[in-house]
Amino acid sequence: MVYKKLIISRAIFLSFLTSAAMAADVGRGEELYELCAQCHGETGAGNQAFEAPSIAGLDQWYLEAQLEKFQLGLRGAHPEDLPGMRMRPMATTLIHEGDVADVAAFVASLPPASPEAVNVGGNASKGRILYMICMSCHGPQGAGDLKQHAPPLARANDWYLLAQLRKFKAGIRGSDPRDASGLLMQPQAKNLPNEQAMKDVIAYIMTMPKQ
Repeated sequence: MVYKKLIISRAIFLSFLTSAAMAADVGRGEELYELCAQCHGETGAGNQAFEAPSIAGLDQWYLEAQLEKFQLGLRGAHPEDLPGMRMRPMATTLIHEGDVADVAAFVASLPPASPEAVNVGGNASKGRILYMICMSCHGPQGAGDLKQHAPPLARANDWYLLAQLRKFKAGIRGSDPRDASGLLMQPQAKNLPNEQAMKDVIAYIMTMPKQ
């Protein structure tokens, strides 16, 4: 019975996301994005100096989910998450109904960026083996999976991926009991024994096709 309820809830969730995407006002989202552009750039390509990742072309469902997490304090509330603490007040400016969906729809419509690798010292061959623990959710090509609430990784900044793995491993991100996907990610990050392992798996991710 519990399993059936979970399946029904997931179906309702997917239906809701589809309806929200259809109803979103991309033009209004472009206006709202002006505030975001200060850190993420006009094209959404990101800026490492501001610790703002590339977001252009990310799936709308993921963008909405993260904005809502920031608004609710599931992200950006830990005192050691300085970039998150900067992002949270930005998310809370989206106060009107439809704001989150509109800006997420605009960002999703932007041409995807293909960030270059800037981290050094990772071994992609070793990372390929380590990535096996990531594959069941993020997919063999790092394309992500809505059903698993797993974001795409293949077009992410390597420095951003490293920062997030560190946060999950240290409990800075994914510790809030309301953050179901974060709670799933935290033990996976802890399966990577050290910093080198993190760099290795990220080096492998950076070899994936930029879909």
